[in-house]
Formats: sequence, C-alpha cells, structure tokens
Amino acid sequence: MTSSAQSPRAVIIGAGPTGLGAAHRLHEQGHEDFVVLEANDYVGGLATSFTDEAGFTYDIGGHVMFSHYEYYDDLVDKLMGGDYTELNREAWVWMENRFIPYPFQNNIKDLDPETVLECIMGLVRAQAAEAESPASFAEWMLQTFGEGITRHFMRPYNFKVWATPAELMGFQWIGERVSVVDIESVLRNVLFDTPAISWGPNNTFKYPLRGGTGTLYHEMARPLERFIHLEQKVESIDPVAKEVRTADGRVWPYDVLLNTMPLNVCVDKLTTVPEPVRAATKDLVWSGSHIVGVGIDRPAGTTKNWIYFPEPDVPFYRITYLSNYSPYMTAKPDQTLLLAEVSRSPHKPVDADTIVADVVEGFITTGLLQPEDRERIVTTWLCSPDMSYPVPSVNRDRALATIQPWLRSQSIWSRGRFGAWLYEIGNMDHSCMQGVEWANHVLDGEPEVTWIPRGEGTEGEGIR
Repeated sequence: MTSSAQSPRAVIIGAGPTGLGAAHRLHEQGHEDFVVLEANDYVGGLATSFTDEAGFTYDIGGHVMFSHYEYYDDLVDKLMGGDYTELNREAWVWMENRFIPYPFQNNIKDLDPETVLECIMGLVRAQAAEAESPASFAEWMLQTFGEGITRHFMRPYNFKVWATPAELMGFQWIGERVSVVDIESVLRNVLFDTPAISWGPNNTFKYPLRGGTGTLYHEMARPLERFIHLEQKVESIDPVAKEVRTADGRVWPYDVLLNTMPLNVCVDKLTTVPEPVRAATKDLVWSGSHIVGVGIDRPAGTTKNWIYFPEPDVPFYRITYLSNYSPYMTAKPDQTLLLAEVSRSPHKPVDADTIVADVVEGFITTGLLQPEDRERIVTTWLCSPDMSYPVPSVNRDRALATIQPWLRSQSIWSRGRFGAWLYEIGNMDHSCMQGVEWANHVLDGEPEVTWIPRGEGTEGEGIR
C-alpha cells in the first residue's frame, strides 16, 4: 500500500458494525488504501447471526433496527431493500406473576396495592428531598425513583443486566436509556388507568426478513471483500513503527489505525504503553453473557416483542420472541423461537453446564411455556460471549480520559461498543456511525459527533 497525507494508509481492526461502517465510508469516498483485520471467520461481531442445523436463526441478544441518524437509516434501507418487517414495539415486564407494560416506572397500576403505594410514596419522598449530586448509580436510582421503584424493579433488574452492583456503577450514561418519571404521570397511570407504552427511541423498529440482524453486516461487507481479511488475529501493535502484526506473522503498516477491539485488549497488544495508561485499563469493567435460544414446534400465541424479568428467581433478564420479528427465523411456519439473555460476571456467576435447562425451566415458571411444551422443543442454542456489556463503572470516565488522548497521540482511534467503552453510544446505529464519522474525520477533518470525549477536551484535527 502507498500513502500520503491526503490519502492515509488505514488499518481497521475488527469487522463489526464500527469497522464495517468505517470501511464502507472510506470506500464510498473513493479511498482504497485500507484493510480490515477480523479475528473471526465471519463479519458482524456481536451483531452477527447464526442458523443452526435445525433451520432456526439466532442473534446474539435482542437486536432491533432503530436509528438516530439519517445516514444510517438510508444505509440500512439500501442493504435490506424491501426485505424487512416493520413492527410496533410491544415490550412488557413480568413481575408479581403478571405482565405489565414497559417501562415499569410508568405502568405500576396493575401491581399489588402495597407495591403501588410503596412505589408512589417513595417517588413523592424522593422528589421532595433536597437534590444532591449522586456518587453512584445506586444513589441516582434512589434520588430519582425513591425506595419503592428502586427496590422492586430498578435495583434487581439492573443487577441482572449488568451483573455488577449498582454501587460500583456511575450514572452519566443514563440519557435515553432509562425513562425518568414524575409523580403526575405515575398518578395518572394509577388513577385513570392510562398506560404509558410509547416511551423510548425504539417504539417502532425494522428487522431483516431473512437471516437475522447479521444480514445487514454480510450485505455491508459484500462489496468490501477484497479489503477484509478474516481469521487475522492481532498479536501486537507497534505505535512507534506504526505496524500491526497478526498471528500468522504478517505485518500491516498504517498511517492511521481504527481499533474496535475491546479497549483494554488494544492497550495490552501495544508494544509501548505509558504505565498510567496501562494502569487505567484496570478501571474498565465488563460483563459476559449466555444467550440461549429455544425453538418450539407450535405458534407463539402472542404478539409480544420482548419481556423484562427483574425478579431473581428467573435466570434471564430479558427474552425476545424472535419468531415475531420475522416468520423466517424458524425452520417452518407456525413455530416459535425464544431468545433469552443471561448476564454473568465475578459478581454473578452462572453455571454454563445447566443454563439451557435453567432457561427452559424459567420459561415454564413464568408461563411462557407450558409443561407439555417440553416435548415440542425442536432445538436449543447457546452462545456465551465473554464480553457483552461495557459496564459504566464509577471510574470509567477517569480511565477513558487517560487512555483515549494517549492513543490519539499515537494516531490510534478506539471506537465502537467496546473500543470506545461507552455503553450510551453502543447501539448498532451508534457503533456504525462511529466508524463512518472516523472515516470522515481522517479524510476530511470533519469532527466526530457520536463519540463522546471524556474529560480530556477536544480531539485534534484530521489528517488533512
């Protein structure tokens, strides 16, 4: 590869949404001096999909197509053509042996009266209290929702999602991720039987008709095949020589490097790292998961999209009716595909040997399946990524403020779900656009908009 200041040689590590977004934009701009190095034998990262021998298709978690960006919307529409479904979100919470609409804090009217009273009084007291700056997510929950909503839903559900105690988490990531309520909206729900069900950026969403979420990224990668090198695991990155070495001994020189590997892994691969930067990676916290798919030979019998489960006696925190997203997710018509998400960490260990059976038992306990449905199970599937969520820990921003500026000084940008380590911009649209905006930045000096600097001020200019 040849390069110049106007046409930098670029290496992109990772062919997930961020890496592919960057590669797509470089190619779209007519820039061809780049490679994408992917450790796996497939593209898509955590947004890929798998079809098992029984003919059922699974995502790695409950992905849906919604966006904050016109560019991404146009790209998705182009990739899917007309082959997609468009759905209104139907999300629910299962607790106290009943379904209530999501979000919980806006729809408490159908809970036990004692629970309703506790939630309302807690919210009243919280809003009457003098506001203080919370030191953790745990304090933020209490100050925002009060003791009742926090005890019944927010604390147990978030522990099941993050597998991390709320006292160890910050709260700056909240934004549109959590619905914040006022007492009037809660009372209207209780007194006037007014459900609040349209909250959030994904109240309508699209989904590929065939192939699951991974279809998007396979289609995005198709015209980029000559730039993408699969099964190229990065062994080391030399920031002085500006070279990436892969496990097969090949050396890939660069002028600019986009890393989408987990940020801590990237730092570990660097041959030269200041000690404060290396030490800061210890404040990067994550959780893994078990994703369990269960295919059943009967219709779903419901139009629900997904359900949240805050109570600790159920192993999963969320299930998705993938067969309601598209009829082609199952092997045959009138079959059901349920996908369960179970988090894990040192704070929340999970037995991998029994998790599939535990999930099936949880389906029966919550009434999603009947005991006789055990005989109708056609297939099961287990995927257990070690890193699923970059946890917004209390010290995360301090760590990022140390790591990211130094990487940038070495012509390395670290972006994406785990590359940026910012859960609040970790959706697929955010991730893809981080790659697109990086390409615009290094080619034309345009400022990045999606990626959020933490504590270190503004980034430098682009290559030009």
